[in-house]
Amino acid sequence: MNKILRKTEFSSVVTELIVDAPLIAKSCLAGHFVIIRVDEKGERIPLTIADSDKGKGTISLVIQRIGNSTQQLCDLNEGDFIHDIVGPLGKATHVENFGTVVCACGGVGAAPMLPIATALKAAGNRVLVVLAARTKELIILEEQLRKVADEVVIYTDDGSYGNQGLVTNGVEEIILREKVNRCEAIGPAIMMKFVCLLTKKYEIPTEVSLNTIMVDGTGMCGACRVTVGDETKFVCVDGPEFDGHKVNFDEMIMRLRAYSE
Repeated sequence: MNKILRKTEFSSVVTELIVDAPLIAKSCLAGHFVIIRVDEKGERIPLTIADSDKGKGTISLVIQRIGNSTQQLCDLNEGDFIHDIVGPLGKATHVENFGTVVCACGGVGAAPMLPIATALKAAGNRVLVVLAARTKELIILEEQLRKVADEVVIYTDDGSYGNQGLVTNGVEEIILREKVNRCEAIGPAIMMKFVCLLTKKYEIPTEVSLNTIMVDGTGMCGACRVTVGDETKFVCVDGPEFDGHKVNFDEMIMRLRAYSE
């Protein structure tokens, strides 16, 4: 069991938990995720590791309240225990000095993007972050991203904070003013789809971190399968990051809808 050491409410629907998990903290890298169960009868929930502290043996999990299990997780308090956390899972982000990298974050996509942006900056890249959400309340980790990025621009659908518009507006604004060598995009599937359509037009290599349904985390159940190019891939073991220009987003979105109906 893993003890919750600190709880922070980013908004009414987004919560951060700092959890004691020394073995995971010791070996996790940017892009890795975990699968948790709140209790012994709980469903398995995949969550990207938003941050880690090897010295303290902790990991950070950012959770959006979107169903019974995430609600139950967000209702836990400091001192409570999560029944089990398995990880680190998946493949780490490929990091090198690409040049100028745009990190496009939609909503809680800012959480998995934070360690990626940090690693990219450490590798010598110029890191430009587009942080977008529906409203000001849903903008998270702005301060932390500003500490590692060369620039952070904010977009909200309703114009309640920063610029009014979508994440694609921010990405294109940067592309039109300077040369961009790579894009990382994390957020809702539909958001990643349109970022990839945009960057494909400008011939900018783009990596996406997919948020499919997962169950066992080993590729055995097949719930997380996606089509990348002409191949079937399993997000939990082959990903979660893929070449966004090869992902069949329409198929992925259809499968996500099937699980939610």
